[in-house]
Amino acid sequence: MSHTLLAGRSPRGPFSLMRRVYKYILPEVRAELGRWRERANAIPDPELRKQALDSIRSKQFHCEGGGVYAAANLEQRHVLIPLIVALQTISDYLDNLCDRSTSLDPGDFRLLHQSMLDAVTVEAKTQNYYALREEQDDGGYLEGLVLKCKTAIAALPSYAKVQPFVVELVGLYCDLQVYKHIDRTKREAELLTWWNKHSGNYPELQWNEFAAATGSTLGMFMLFLAASDPSLADGQAEHIRKRYFPSICGLHILLDYLIDQAEDREGGDLNFCSYYEDQRMLDKRMENMVQAARTSADELPFGYFHRMIVEGLVALYLSDPKVRDQQDVRRTAKLLMKGSPWTRVFFWLNSHWIRKAM
Repeated sequence: MSHTLLAGRSPRGPFSLMRRVYKYILPEVRAELGRWRERANAIPDPELRKQALDSIRSKQFHCEGGGVYAAANLEQRHVLIPLIVALQTISDYLDNLCDRSTSLDPGDFRLLHQSMLDAVTVEAKTQNYYALREEQDDGGYLEGLVLKCKTAIAALPSYAKVQPFVVELVGLYCDLQVYKHIDRTKREAELLTWWNKHSGNYPELQWNEFAAATGSTLGMFMLFLAASDPSLADGQAEHIRKRYFPSICGLHILLDYLIDQAEDREGGDLNFCSYYEDQRMLDKRMENMVQAARTSADELPFGYFHRMIVEGLVALYLSDPKVRDQQDVRRTAKLLMKGSPWTRVFFWLNSHWIRKAM
């Protein structure tokens, strides 16, 4: 990223970042979500309305976390926050629809997620994303989210430079959502076939780590931030994509799965942390992922901002109350907390400030 965007604008440390998040980001993200909640409440179809409202209620923190990227360019937060909230809301809504679907049709899941691809592709037109399912009438809710993304993208001066990489990451995300929601007896085979198409590019990863990385929206949000810079240098978008995916993105989602192991076992849900042969291997691979993410962050211009993102992720997930109830996860958490004072600062902030404000 060029020096014109982050120099002098980006928060320099955890306390500076959190001040911006509390003063600007959280209130504006919540206001934006409030507008989408009103739209969701007016959806005619009762099932679509229920899933839209449930996704906003239970996954608000996804939008709040994504909104942190707007803290690095507050002058453009009026563009970045609506864009991040709209794309993340599409993601969360469709995840609910597919998780709780009476359909197991991969074509239905693929068409639903085409909305995310259309949202980030300037030249794409909207379509009927519900064509392969019984529930149809959302009162224009999903199309409205797609159009909000398109309006925001049109206001990003360097979007043309980042679009190929955003579309690539969204495409991988959509693939994952299709394969993870199909019939359980076919799920793992489809995920492994998909991995075989990509494994040559990621020799450092296991298949479950690649799949986890594709489930993160952080790389997309960082590319939106980069596109808000009118003087974004050629090659910077590709550099960001390679540093965020797979390491930072993979860490993000593996941490999510790490703390959800108990409830996923109980619910019989897919969990990518369950594919390690034992606890020792899980700990080793998680440590590797943390170190890879830290290295990637440090290799980006203004690495201190990206490093705060990484340490903040570790602290956010490991300060979750779910960790206390899982002995193995508590042990893993202690390992991952080593080696970074910033992680401990963010852990304290999460434990004492953030979770009390939620």
